[in-house]
Amino acid sequence: MKNDSTVYATEEVAENTIIEGSMKAAVFAADAASGLDLTRMKYKPMLDASIPFRDESTATTKKQTIAQLIEKLNVKENIRYKRTVEDTYCNVYSFDYCHFTNVYLPTVWWTDEAIDRLQAGEDVEPIYNDTVKTIYSSAIHDWFLQWGAAFGWKRTMDVNELQEKVNKEGAIGIICAKRKIRGLSGHIVPVVPETATKKAYREDGRVIYPLQSQAGKVNYKYFAKVKKDWWNDELYSSSVFYYHD
Repeated sequence: MKNDSTVYATEEVAENTIIEGSMKAAVFAADAASGLDLTRMKYKPMLDASIPFRDESTATTKKQTIAQLIEKLNVKENIRYKRTVEDTYCNVYSFDYCHFTNVYLPTVWWTDEAIDRLQAGEDVEPIYNDTVKTIYSSAIHDWFLQWGAAFGWKRTMDVNELQEKVNKEGAIGIICAKRKIRGLSGHIVPVVPETATKKAYREDGRVIYPLQSQAGKVNYKYFAKVKKDWWNDELYSSSVFYYHD
């Protein structure tokens, strides 16, 4: 999805290992006005009892319920994720995927002023376009580096390791790339467990292109080789790989 309109030269963001649990999540209560067949309130979690949450009983149940979730979200068909002339919704799909797998990924994030108040010990509540604003994919790249560790995200530099964590443990995997020029789209996608018929692409036994699921210019329930190593495209200044248990 597009970023905000501020223009910048690409900048380095230092990775910060903030203690897990040391920052409050910016998240709204689930709302029935946010739904798969709706275009409004995409910044809120969906209140829909038909959408399955990840069953964390075992690695097997995790993977089974993730597959069920991908089918239910049905990124190729549901209105919530359909691109418009102005926008694509990789961040919304990734947010929904993480929400229903019981992992925190922001779709809105605190303003700098709100962060200062929170760090001073004040209990700040999320108010859209006041204490929180929509966060897009390039900014989510920076969020992972600055805040990911505070919410249990772990970084890897290896897509093979990322796919193995997802496959063996039913972990949640993310690839996020930052665009060189803000105002143009970065990208964020979940890395998902392989199935009997859907596979990552390997060479010499190692994953080169993980199995992914995305909303974007083209929406895919599953893909691997078709977009190759998209995160290395010259359009992007940086990319990160993260997983969450």
